[in-house]
Amino acid sequence: MTDTQSVAAIPSVFALVGSGWRSEFFLRLARQAPGRLRVCGVVTRAAERGAEIEAEWGVPTFRTVKELLAATAPDFVVPCVPWDVAAEVTVELVERGAKVLTETPPAADLDGLRRLWAAVGDSGAVQVAEQYMWMPAHAVRGELVARGAIGQVGSVQVSSTHLYHAVSIIRRLLGVGLAPATVRAQSFTAPLADPLSRDGWSGDAAPKPAATTLATLDFGGSMGLYDFTDNQWWNPLRARRITVRGSLGEIVDDRMTRLVDERTVVESPLVRRRTGTDLNLEGVDLDHISVDGQVLWRNRVFGARLSEDDLAVVDLLLDTTAWSRSEGPAPYPLAEGCQDHAISLAVLESLRTGDAVTTSAEAWTV
Repeated sequence: MTDTQSVAAIPSVFALVGSGWRSEFFLRLARQAPGRLRVCGVVTRAAERGAEIEAEWGVPTFRTVKELLAATAPDFVVPCVPWDVAAEVTVELVERGAKVLTETPPAADLDGLRRLWAAVGDSGAVQVAEQYMWMPAHAVRGELVARGAIGQVGSVQVSSTHLYHAVSIIRRLLGVGLAPATVRAQSFTAPLADPLSRDGWSGDAAPKPAATTLATLDFGGSMGLYDFTDNQWWNPLRARRITVRGSLGEIVDDRMTRLVDERTVVESPLVRRRTGTDLNLEGVDLDHISVDGQVLWRNRVFGARLSEDDLAVVDLLLDTTAWSRSEGPAPYPLAEGCQDHAISLAVLESLRTGDAVTTSAEAWTV
């Protein structure tokens, strides 16, 4: 989000289908930013589970999608259900007139993506909850690329997150749209301690075999490099890294280097303003990120004390709300989510066969 964009409140009213860990993720965000987000209902088949949700989160629950939509008027609905039923839920929601922010990936495999696209691809009613380019620093990198600060981007290297998420970052920063990719992947194993996971600290410092996958994504004129080690999201022993290389410079993590005239090279850091340090009494939060004194990303829920990943989801929810009300562009159309996963499946296929794999023309790429 750039400093010139509105930071005025756009209350988002959305509903959830499912009551597991991912659903509670959205419920928590709404609780922490109540002036900007509101969950109007949750669909869960079991009445007992519904009672638990209502007691813990103060949100009404319903047994079916039909009951939810008859009783509420959400801007959009987020299916938080397993892969094997996610596409089915998305189709039902669209058929009942709802706008949808579906989880990633939209379906488990290529056949599932094709069936989903055939059912709702032309509806224009489905966006994908692919939040990574809404993460504050990625949003700033995207804005710098869009402004031409480093010239024409030719390569993006991502060592951060896995498969379709990493593909999303690569595609968007390269600006390749839905172009096909030729993928070449290899995997290597080396010892690595793995002390932290989603379940918390393990208390085990012993190294164990960990696989690292390297893959090149050739888009014909530009390329991405995918580099991911098992559990890299959580493991504090493996950093996250990104390099965006352009014709006039590059962005490496939080520093941009660029040519501004025939003989002048300038370096500019991405500067986070964090509050709550020393005698600052604003509370611990991320206020904004600036480059050369210009704010290129600003926290739209300042005071909610959220992580940067949470802030990315909040911004995506707010932008999806604007889209659902015809007040803003489509944030992440279904076609993009399908292509992200198609390319990530090509990575897995290349790993399996040892051969290069080129993605096919699909209905969503036409």
